Order: sequence, then structure tokens, then C-alpha cells
Amino acid sequence: MPRIPVHSDAAPQAIGPYSQAVRSGNTLYLSGQTPLDPATGEMVAGGIEAQATRVFENLKAVLTAAGASFDDVVRVAIYMTDLGNFSAVNEVMKKYFREPYPARSTIGVAGLPRGAAVEIDVIAVTGG
Repeated sequence: MPRIPVHSDAAPQAIGPYSQAVRSGNTLYLSGQTPLDPATGEMVAGGIEAQATRVFENLKAVLTAAGASFDDVVRVAIYMTDLGNFSAVNEVMKKYFREPYPARSTIGVAGLPRGAAVEIDVIAVTGG
């Protein structure tokens, strides 16, 4: 099955040798997004809520470019440098998803690119 890269100018450019997303059949694999502003390439100002919101907006832009939405997401992986922010990230996530919620893992990590507090990647399944 061919791998088709997906790109959105409304999300930050990849900061390494990877695609923003790759479609294989009806499955869409989004690379992790960090709270970089796509217009400036800089980290957004503010606390964890601002960072998580920017991450979900970046994911939304890539999903949209692929003809998908958060309703198509079946799996979410959240990486945080401080698991004390778990509840705050949950509150932001609730603004982007509705029941039935996707499966999810939350992983505490020692560090993330460019000093981000949160990074999120998703897998979506679409009609084709």
C-alpha cells in the first residue's frame, strides 16, 4: 500500500526528516505536534493550556489537510514533561473531542523538542 505524505502550511513545518502526516489506505498517522506557532516557528507564550491548545490547533490543521477531523481520530498519545499538568491537558482535549473518545496514552518524558511542555500525536481512520 502506498504511503502518501500530508502537508499543511497552517501547521509548523517539520523540524526533522519526517512528514507532518502519512496516509496509508484509510489510516492517517500524524507526527507529534508541539506548541510551535506555524506563522513564526516559535513556541507559543503562556502556560500549559496555551501550549496544549496550540498543539491541538496544529493537529487540526494537518487533519483538515488530509480531509479528516478529530471525529476520525482513534488513538491519541500525549507526552508531557510534567504529569502534574494531566488535568489541565484533559480540559483542553475535551474542547476538541466528543464521545466516544479515542483511545489514549499519556506518557511522562524528561524533555521535548525546543523546551515544549507537551507533544501529541494521533492516528485517524477515514473513509478512504
